[in-house]
Amino acid sequence: MELIIYLWIGAMAGFAAGLFGVGGGLIIVPILYIVFTHLNYDPAVIMHLALGTSLATIIVTSISSVSAHHKRGAVLWQVFRNLAPGLALGAFLGAGIADYLSGQGLQLLIGFFAVWVAYGMFFGASKPVDVTQSLPSNTKQMLAGGGIGVASAIFGIGGGSLTVPYLLRHGVVIQKAVATSAAGGLPIAVAGAIGFMWFGANTVVKVPHSIGYVHIYAFIGISVMSFITAKLGAKVAHKLSATMLKKCFAGLLTAVGLYFIYQGVSVYF
Repeated sequence: MELIIYLWIGAMAGFAAGLFGVGGGLIIVPILYIVFTHLNYDPAVIMHLALGTSLATIIVTSISSVSAHHKRGAVLWQVFRNLAPGLALGAFLGAGIADYLSGQGLQLLIGFFAVWVAYGMFFGASKPVDVTQSLPSNTKQMLAGGGIGVASAIFGIGGGSLTVPYLLRHGVVIQKAVATSAAGGLPIAVAGAIGFMWFGANTVVKVPHSIGYVHIYAFIGISVMSFITAKLGAKVAHKLSATMLKKCFAGLLTAVGLYFIYQGVSVYF
């Protein structure tokens, strides 16, 4: 039964990865949080375990998603090369920061962040991209990648909720922003997962079938299914209008954000 749950999570996460360029983390983290809670894992590490496992699975979903986007010529590879060093370094550092935060603190951070991004995406959905804007210098892109990497590791996501708005703000159309974000999810996921395994190895609380803060069984089950469904999500992304895609993306972020805000504040009542 546990494996079936992980396969189901992977199917939804993979589709979201291809559709929104978010690496599936916004689906994986809340569901894994629920699953690990029902498995009676220590509450002190459940959130960290969900984040680390999410990043590990994003390695697979990113590869599948970006290959589908690349076939359509939508990935801006020069932008990816500029962002990648910062994304990787930032993600490793972000895993270290997350290790020092409590589970409730992480829930509130993720919740408010998701709602904030959703607000900007939804109300900007009907606004056309300002093609007169251009991307900043290579150095500034690398620094932006660092900030995105840190936040993405803390939130257990592939960076889409930050990379997509960043690229849109600088004149990149939504489909290419999503595709490039999917590529950027790979360095974030690799460095972030290594970070969560590294920092999690020193925790006093030990969880079965895990390396640090990465649950191996969940990683395998989710990865297998998400690799298949990410390609389907990418196909759908290229059939939707830019406005519809932004609004769907905002709706997903809002649902996840409100869920974690509720979980974070419920411990005080």
